[in-house]
Amino acid sequence: MRKRLEGSTLFAPVPAALITCAEENVKNVFTAAWTGIVNTRPPMAYVSVRPERYSYDIIKRSGEFVINLTTSKMAKVTDLCGMKSGRKYDKLSRLETVDSQVCKAPTLSLSPVSLECKVEREIDLGSHTMFIANVVCVTVDERYTDSKGKINLEQAGLMAYSHGGYFALGRKLGDFGFSVRKKK
Repeated sequence: MRKRLEGSTLFAPVPAALITCAEENVKNVFTAAWTGIVNTRPPMAYVSVRPERYSYDIIKRSGEFVINLTTSKMAKVTDLCGMKSGRKYDKLSRLETVDSQVCKAPTLSLSPVSLECKVEREIDLGSHTMFIANVVCVTVDERYTDSKGKINLEQAGLMAYSHGGYFALGRKLGDFGFSVRKKK
């Protein structure tokens, strides 16, 4: 038996990403669960931000942001970055950063994967504006790449967000296409 609920934003799990943004002498980081991939070629991603949020104007003016994936070890700081406003609190002072390859927004050192994004278009959706962006560069912590350059994030301890809680992602269940692959 299934229970009917009113339409809502319940969708799980979603990333618990830390989004960095910058312009001139202003830098900020905020937590976003409403982010993800929207296209393969060209590679495109999005983040949805409420217009009243501090980072909204920074992204709007700079036209760029970095999506930093988070790990279980980053749970507390990820939550903090979603609770405190950059207008009153320097959240980046709690995080080690490195210069990004293409964007002015910093990359978080603890993040296993960071996607540098340049805004292509904005869509006003009501409570949020969706910034759709070209992924212009991806950086990966070398600990999670093998000798052939393949990304192996199984040991990274990636984190997700679901219905008000943070969750560690579990064990790998298979690779893309494993259900139809012929056995040798």
